Amino acid sequence: MTTIYLVTELKADIQKCFDAARDIDIHKRSTKQTNEKAIAGRTSGLCELGDTITWEATHFGIRQQLSVEITKLNRPYFFEDKMLKGAFKSTRHEHHFEEKNGKTIMTDRFQYEVPYSIAGKIFNALILKRYMTSFLVTRNQFIKSVVEADINS
Repeated sequence: MTTIYLVTELKADIQKCFDAARDIDIHKRSTKQTNEKAIAGRTSGLCELGDTITWEATHFGIRQQLSVEITKLNRPYFFEDKMLKGAFKSTRHEHHFEEKNGKTIMTDRFQYEVPYSIAGKIFNALILKRYMTSFLVTRNQFIKSVVEADINS
Protein backbone atom coordinates (compact mmCIF):
# COMPACT_ATOMS: atom_id res chain seq x y z
CA MET A 1 0.00 0.00 0.00
CA THR A 2 1.23 3.49 -0.90
CA THR A 3 0.46 6.52 1.26
CA ILE A 4 0.60 10.15 0.12
CA TYR A 5 0.51 12.64 2.96
CA LEU A 6 -0.06 16.34 2.20
CA VAL A 7 -0.52 19.38 4.44
CA THR A 8 -1.99 22.60 3.03
CA GLU A 9 -2.37 25.82 5.02
CA LEU A 10 -5.43 27.88 4.11
CA LYS A 11 -6.16 31.45 5.18
CA ALA A 12 -9.89 30.82 5.54
CA ASP A 13 -12.53 29.60 7.96
CA ILE A 14 -12.55 25.83 8.65
CA GLN A 15 -16.19 25.41 7.53
CA LYS A 16 -15.48 27.14 4.21
CA CYS A 17 -12.43 24.90 3.64
CA PHE A 18 -14.32 21.75 4.61
CA ASP A 19 -17.17 22.60 2.24
CA ALA A 20 -14.81 23.50 -0.62
CA ALA A 21 -13.00 20.16 -0.28
CA ARG A 22 -16.24 18.20 -0.61
CA ASP A 23 -17.76 20.38 -3.33
CA ILE A 24 -18.08 18.33 -6.51
CA ASP A 25 -18.25 21.43 -8.73
CA ILE A 26 -14.96 22.77 -7.28
CA HIS A 27 -13.41 19.33 -7.76
CA LYS A 28 -14.41 19.33 -11.44
CA ARG A 29 -12.84 22.78 -11.92
CA SER A 30 -9.66 21.72 -10.10
CA THR A 31 -9.15 18.73 -12.41
CA LYS A 32 -9.48 20.44 -15.81
CA GLN A 33 -6.25 18.79 -16.94
CA THR A 34 -7.92 15.35 -16.78
CA ASN A 35 -11.40 16.53 -17.88
CA GLU A 36 -12.88 14.99 -14.74
CA LYS A 37 -16.68 14.75 -14.54
CA ALA A 38 -19.09 13.30 -11.99
CA ILE A 39 -21.30 10.99 -14.09
CA ALA A 40 -23.30 8.98 -11.55
CA GLY A 41 -24.45 9.18 -7.94
CA ARG A 42 -24.07 12.71 -6.61
CA THR A 43 -22.96 14.81 -9.56
CA SER A 44 -22.96 18.33 -8.08
CA GLY A 45 -23.01 20.20 -4.79
CA LEU A 46 -21.57 19.06 -1.48
CA CYS A 47 -21.03 15.36 -0.91
CA GLU A 48 -22.50 13.97 2.30
CA LEU A 49 -22.13 10.78 4.34
CA GLY A 50 -23.23 7.76 2.32
CA ASP A 51 -23.05 9.52 -1.05
CA THR A 52 -21.52 7.68 -3.97
CA ILE A 53 -19.84 9.50 -6.84
CA THR A 54 -18.64 8.01 -10.09
CA TRP A 55 -15.91 10.09 -11.69
CA GLU A 56 -14.84 9.85 -15.30
CA ALA A 57 -11.47 11.27 -16.34
CA THR A 58 -8.56 10.75 -18.69
CA HIS A 59 -5.33 9.59 -17.07
CA PHE A 60 -2.32 8.46 -19.08
CA GLY A 61 -4.37 8.89 -22.26
CA ILE A 62 -7.00 6.39 -21.09
CA ARG A 63 -10.61 7.29 -20.27
CA GLN A 64 -11.34 5.77 -16.85
CA GLN A 65 -14.06 5.63 -14.24
CA LEU A 66 -13.66 5.59 -10.47
CA SER A 67 -16.56 5.13 -8.07
CA VAL A 68 -16.18 6.23 -4.43
CA GLU A 69 -18.38 6.36 -1.35
CA ILE A 70 -18.23 8.93 1.45
CA THR A 71 -17.82 6.45 4.32
CA LYS A 72 -17.14 8.83 7.24
CA LEU A 73 -17.99 12.47 7.89
CA ASN A 74 -17.53 14.63 11.00
CA ARG A 75 -18.38 18.21 10.01
CA PRO A 76 -16.17 20.34 9.72
CA TYR A 77 -13.15 18.29 10.80
CA PHE A 78 -13.02 15.12 8.73
CA PHE A 79 -14.42 13.11 5.87
CA GLU A 80 -13.27 9.96 4.13
CA ASP A 81 -13.94 8.43 0.75
CA LYS A 82 -13.19 4.87 -0.32
CA MET A 83 -13.09 3.37 -3.78
CA LEU A 84 -15.94 1.05 -4.71
CA LYS A 85 -14.79 0.38 -8.27
CA GLY A 86 -11.93 1.57 -10.45
CA ALA A 87 -8.44 1.03 -11.82
CA PHE A 88 -6.80 0.73 -8.41
CA LYS A 89 -6.97 -2.37 -6.26
CA SER A 90 -8.20 -0.05 -3.46
CA THR A 91 -8.14 3.60 -2.36
CA ARG A 92 -8.87 5.38 0.89
CA HIS A 93 -8.69 9.18 1.08
CA GLU A 94 -8.87 10.87 4.48
CA HIS A 95 -9.47 14.64 4.53
CA HIS A 96 -8.64 16.28 7.91
CA PHE A 97 -9.25 19.93 8.87
CA GLU A 98 -7.94 21.77 11.92
CA GLU A 99 -8.11 25.42 12.99
CA LYS A 100 -4.75 26.78 14.06
CA ASN A 101 -3.72 30.41 14.66
CA GLY A 102 -6.61 31.80 12.59
CA LYS A 103 -5.92 29.47 9.66
CA THR A 104 -7.16 26.08 8.56
CA ILE A 105 -4.73 23.20 8.19
CA MET A 106 -6.02 20.74 5.58
CA THR A 107 -4.31 17.35 5.73
CA ASP A 108 -4.77 14.64 3.12
CA ARG A 109 -3.86 11.02 3.72
CA PHE A 110 -4.38 9.18 0.45
CA GLN A 111 -3.70 5.44 0.46
CA TYR A 112 -3.92 3.17 -2.53
CA GLU A 113 -3.01 -0.28 -3.72
CA VAL A 114 -2.07 -1.00 -7.31
CA PRO A 115 -3.13 -4.11 -9.24
CA TYR A 116 -0.92 -6.21 -11.52
CA SER A 117 1.55 -7.52 -8.93
CA ILE A 118 5.18 -6.66 -9.72
CA ALA A 119 4.37 -4.70 -12.90
CA GLY A 120 1.96 -2.51 -10.90
CA LYS A 121 4.57 -1.96 -8.20
CA ILE A 122 7.20 -0.93 -10.75
CA PHE A 123 4.74 1.45 -12.48
CA ASN A 124 3.84 2.92 -9.08
CA ALA A 125 7.48 3.45 -8.10
CA LEU A 126 8.50 4.98 -11.43
CA ILE A 127 5.43 7.02 -12.39
CA LEU A 128 2.16 6.66 -10.48
CA LYS A 129 3.09 7.92 -6.99
CA ARG A 130 4.61 11.12 -8.43
CA TYR A 131 1.59 11.56 -10.74
CA MET A 132 -0.94 11.09 -7.90
CA THR A 133 0.99 13.44 -5.61
CA SER A 134 1.03 16.14 -8.30
CA PHE A 135 -2.69 15.57 -8.97
CA LEU A 136 -3.55 16.07 -5.27
CA VAL A 137 -1.23 19.08 -4.84
CA THR A 138 -2.84 20.76 -7.87
CA ARG A 139 -6.31 20.08 -6.45
CA ASN A 140 -5.35 21.45 -3.03
CA GLN A 141 -3.81 24.59 -4.54
CA PHE A 142 -7.04 25.17 -6.45
CA ILE A 143 -9.09 24.79 -3.25
CA LYS A 144 -6.71 27.23 -1.55
CA SER A 145 -7.18 29.78 -4.34
CA VAL A 146 -10.98 29.46 -4.12
CA VAL A 147 -11.32 29.82 -0.34
CA GLU A 148 -8.74 32.60 -0.10
CA ALA A 149 -10.17 34.58 -3.05
CA ASP A 150 -13.16 35.72 -0.99
CA ILE A 151 -10.84 37.18 1.65
CA ASN A 152 -8.82 39.13 -0.91
CA SER A 153 -11.75 40.51 -2.92
